[in-house]
Amino acid sequence: MPASRNKQIAAAVIGNALEWYDFVVYGFLTVIISRLFFPSDSEYTSLLLTMATFGVGFFMRPVGGIVLGMYADRKGRKAALQLIIGLMTVSMAIIAFAPPFAAIGIAAPLLMVFARLLQGFATGGEFASATSFLVESAPPGKRGFYGSLQMVGQSLAALFGAISGALVTRGLAPEQIDSWGWRLPFIFGLLIGPVGIYIRRYLDETDAFVKARSAVAAAKPSILHHARSIAVAFGLVICGTISFYVVLVYMPTFARTQLGIPLADAFIAQVIGLVCLTAVTPLCGALSDRVGRKPVLMAATIAYFALLYPLFSWVHAAPSLERLALMQAILCSLVGVYFGPISTALAEQFPTAVRSTGMAIGYNFAVMLFGGFAQFIVTWLIRETGSPLAPAFYVMFGAVVGFAASLFVVDRYREEHLSKTH
Repeated sequence: MPASRNKQIAAAVIGNALEWYDFVVYGFLTVIISRLFFPSDSEYTSLLLTMATFGVGFFMRPVGGIVLGMYADRKGRKAALQLIIGLMTVSMAIIAFAPPFAAIGIAAPLLMVFARLLQGFATGGEFASATSFLVESAPPGKRGFYGSLQMVGQSLAALFGAISGALVTRGLAPEQIDSWGWRLPFIFGLLIGPVGIYIRRYLDETDAFVKARSAVAAAKPSILHHARSIAVAFGLVICGTISFYVVLVYMPTFARTQLGIPLADAFIAQVIGLVCLTAVTPLCGALSDRVGRKPVLMAATIAYFALLYPLFSWVHAAPSLERLALMQAILCSLVGVYFGPISTALAEQFPTAVRSTGMAIGYNFAVMLFGGFAQFIVTWLIRETGSPLAPAFYVMFGAVVGFAASLFVVDRYREEHLSKTH
């Protein structure tokens, strides 16, 4: 693999991991942030305000996705990726150094909300721009593998977020965490920002975009002509985002509140699951280059649907670290099978000229509606059904939608050049 191609991959994956690392760390540290920036007589109210601030980022993601997706389709993948990582670094710096409510009063939560708005806007454009860049940079016959590196970046972000959360909560006293320790994971992420900015500065624009740009002026393609592709992308992402936010982000909370497993043990199981996810994803991305995106996506959703409820029931019958870790290893591996081809499958639904915009619309609206509200939905389901196994039903619903969407995927794994339009 040429050195320049290594740099192309590193630029996309490092930036993507940074985007998601910050998002995940905020979710893991919600309880601590709620005390410092949203103080209230009611701990429940503080937590709700913090979670609402977390949700603000999701509402900005479709806006950022559309604006930055159009920017990437007009100005280039490189320009968009540089802008996105710059915005993300600024938002992370605000969170890392924002004074708490006790120091500056109402300005503290306002700063946090502004940072989350900026973070959501930037993250909304990252997936589509980075995926387009990776897939368009791939040599013939390796688009599935290259696209899977997008999801590897997200997996690594969640993994390092879980590790940093575990280190902070285990290694520091409660008063140290509240005073300065909670800032450490954000500062660590902030140190990565300049590296990503430097690497992305020296990227080469993809050949597919350069060729498409000359045709755009004459053809003037419209995203409105690709409603079917957007619908397929929307359905595929529903399955992926529900899995991500329930099986990965929500699971420590579920283990603690519904299973009675200590949070420290839940993080251990989470790390084991994330290692499996990170390992399986590129393997199944490469597999999709041989057998196609559709067969891998369909097999993953079928196995996922079949095993979800039995695994949840098995762990609930006798909660333990060992059972939780095995469940997470199996579920995260299946998520990895699905994540392997999904980025490339999404990219292949759109021609180069509107690829970033099309993916951004389908991806970000699905994440906002079904990922951003995942924790709220499963909590409501548990209360309404009276069953602690209710989260399994929501994830199974996502698997059904993902399977249905995969039936309509236009599988282009045999095409020599991704820049062909359909």
